[in-house]
Amino acid sequence: MLNIVILAAGQGKRMQSSRPKVLHTIAGCTMLSHVLKAARALEAKGVVVVVGHGAEQVEQAFVAQTDLKFALQQPQLGTGHAVLQAAPHLRENGQDDVTLVLYGDVPLVEVATLRALLTARQKGLAVLTELLPDPTGYGRIVRNAQGHVCAIVEHKDATPAQRAITEVNTGIIAAPTAQLKTWLSQLTNQNAQAEYYLTDIIGMAVAQGLAVNVAHPGAAYETLGVNSRAQQAQLERLWQLELARRQLEAGVTIADPARLELRGTLQCGQDVFIDVGCVFEGKVSLGDGVHVGAHCVLRDVSIGAGTRIEPFSHLDQATVGSDAKIGPYARLRPGAELADRTHVGNFVEIKNARLGSDSKANHLAYIGDAEIGARVNIGAGTITCNYDGVNKHRTVIEDDVFIGSDSQLVAPVRVGRGATLGAGTTLTRDAPADTLTISRTKQITIEGWKRPIKKIKKA
Repeated sequence: MLNIVILAAGQGKRMQSSRPKVLHTIAGCTMLSHVLKAARALEAKGVVVVVGHGAEQVEQAFVAQTDLKFALQQPQLGTGHAVLQAAPHLRENGQDDVTLVLYGDVPLVEVATLRALLTARQKGLAVLTELLPDPTGYGRIVRNAQGHVCAIVEHKDATPAQRAITEVNTGIIAAPTAQLKTWLSQLTNQNAQAEYYLTDIIGMAVAQGLAVNVAHPGAAYETLGVNSRAQQAQLERLWQLELARRQLEAGVTIADPARLELRGTLQCGQDVFIDVGCVFEGKVSLGDGVHVGAHCVLRDVSIGAGTRIEPFSHLDQATVGSDAKIGPYARLRPGAELADRTHVGNFVEIKNARLGSDSKANHLAYIGDAEIGARVNIGAGTITCNYDGVNKHRTVIEDDVFIGSDSQLVAPVRVGRGATLGAGTTLTRDAPADTLTISRTKQITIEGWKRPIKKIKKA
C-alpha cells in the first residue's frame, strides 16, 4: 500500500506574498497542484498534505478534492516534525506498505522518477539524490567504505570533508510505513537549527540493517524548489523550455521556443506553426496545419484544420472550424462558435454567438448573443444591440444575408434569408427575406450655411 505525504507548511517569507508559497504557480497551475498530479498518477491509497502557514487558504483551494487529508503543523519544527503530523493518517496493510514524502514547493518531479525511486526502495528505504557541481545548502549523502549510504548530513552540520561531497539529498524519500512511524517518534533536535530532520531516519535505518538505496531524477528541473520570486521565474522558464521541447519533438513548428507560454494542455495536429509570444491556457486543441500568429492568447479553445489566426488575437472558450481566418486583433469570447471557412477580421468581437460556414465579419464589429447563418456578410461598424440594461436578447441572421456597414440590430430581431440591410440601418423590427431594408434620415444640403469661426481673444 502506498501513502504519500506532501509537505506544504512553509511560509515562504522570501516570496513577499500574503499567499502561501505552494499556491504560487508554475505554468498556470499551483505548485501543489503539480505535486498532486504526480501523486495521483502513482495511485496512492492515501495522500496527506501537511499544512501550516496559510493552512486555511491551502485547504480551501483544494476543498473539492475529497481524496485528500490535511494535517496541521503548528509550529513548524522541521521536516521530521512535519511528517510526524501526518503519521496518524498513514494507512498500513502489511510489510510492503510504503510512504513517499514529497514537497509542495518542489513541483516538477516526474512520475517516472518517482516510480524509479519506489522500485529502488525494495525492502528498505530509498532516497532521491542528485550530483551538483555546487552543493552549497544541500544535505550531503554520506557513504561508507563499501559505497553504501550511511547518513545524510545537513549543510550547516557538515564537516569540511562532508561539504566537499557533491551527491546531495533532494528531500524526496520512500520508506516502509511502519518503521517510518517508529523512526519519527525517535527524532531529536540536537543540531545547528534545533529542528527535527527527516533525514535522520537514514542513520536509524542503517542501524537496523536496512538497505538505503538511491535513485536519480531524469532532469535537473525535477528537484528544483521555489523559495523566492527569482527561483519561481527560473523554474518557470526551465519548464516552459521543456514543454516547448516536447511540442517540437511531436512535430510542431515553434518560431522561438524561448518565447512560448504553455499554461495548460496543448494538443496539436501535424504541421502546426506557432509564432513568437503566444500564450496557451487551459485546454487548447489545434488541428492539422493551423497557423497561430505572433502574440496571440488562446484559452480553452478548439481550432479546426487549416485555420489561420493572425497576430494579436485573443480567443477564450471558443470553437473555430476548418480553413477559417481569424484576426489580426480579433477577440472571440466565451460561447463563440465559428463554422468552416469563416472570416473574423481586425477589431471584431464575438461573444455567445454562432457564425455559419463562409460567413464574414472582416472589421470593426461586435456580434453578441446571435445566430448567424451561412454566407452572411457583416459590414464594418455593425453591432448587435443585445443588452437592454437588464436582460440579454438574441439576434438571428439567416443564410445569405448582407449587412451594410454601420448597422445596429436591436435585439430581439430576425433578418430573413437573403435580405439586405442598407448601410447605416438601425433595425428594430424583423427584416423580411429577399428584400432591402433601410432606415436613415433623409439627406439634405443647407445652402449658405457658414461654419462657426472661433473668436480671437484680445491680449
